[in-house]
Amino acid sequence: MKQTLTASLKQWLVADNPKVGLDAGMAWMRVAPFIALHIAAGAAFVVGVALVDVLAATVTYLVRMFAITAFYHRYFAHRAFETSRGWQFFFALIGASAAQRGPLWWSAMHRRHHAVVDTDADVHAPHHGFLRSHLTWFLTHENFATDERRVRDWACFPELRWLDRFDALIPIVSLGLVFGIGAMLERFAPHLGTTAVQFTLWSYCVSTVLLLHVTLAVNSLAHRFGTRRFETKDRSRNLRWLAWLTLGEGWHNNHHRYAGAARQGFFAGETDVSYQVLRLLEWLGVVRNLRVVPERILAERGPR
Repeated sequence: MKQTLTASLKQWLVADNPKVGLDAGMAWMRVAPFIALHIAAGAAFVVGVALVDVLAATVTYLVRMFAITAFYHRYFAHRAFETSRGWQFFFALIGASAAQRGPLWWSAMHRRHHAVVDTDADVHAPHHGFLRSHLTWFLTHENFATDERRVRDWACFPELRWLDRFDALIPIVSLGLVFGIGAMLERFAPHLGTTAVQFTLWSYCVSTVLLLHVTLAVNSLAHRFGTRRFETKDRSRNLRWLAWLTLGEGWHNNHHRYAGAARQGFFAGETDVSYQVLRLLEWLGVVRNLRVVPERILAERGPR
């Protein structure tokens, strides 16, 4: 099914769901913003940088990475813990600001991954090639629609459906808010050495690009490189350095052995920052019933 330029533009602005399974071509109106985002991130190294820019970029990276790993992934895709409707929307909103689309689409695609992992039906399986498994799989028409059959448990929430439908809105608003903060710092705190443009490029564009590629590396790299504690039917691997960058998602072989756990670093020395934050949120009453790894699974551990 071919799409006109007008239809593609409308779909980019308002993600009304077409039928699942459009043609396999690139959705160039979806690609354009990602190209622009990467150009903007590159421009950050031209305009200069101040300490406040680096600090802001670090904070926005970490906060949104937690929202993606703990909520988009462990909560929405795997229901690894429970929370209130208000908190689920709050963290979904933060996750949506990372420009990785809405929580329904994200969890539907991830549930599909687990159902058909490392087969031809797995849209980001490594054997499709690095570029496809890392990036282009989500920029095609065929993978644009949210397969609501896989997320019936979440599709009943209109606020989550709204985030999916207007998935471009939250990043745009976030960009505007960051620019506003940068303008205020430029005006009222000139000693910090930043400008509205400089602050925006670093704290939103650079951090978003880094967050995007580190998240995608779980698909493209953690099924190719690393070690295996468990003999799973897929090719998942544990990558320690990726676990640090993703706040715990790099323990991917662990995750594929038991995906329903709130933690992915199953053993001592397997740092899982997202899980530690979830434990703090449990103590604060924000989340509850963190699902644990059964002892029978832990007993299967291999030497690595």
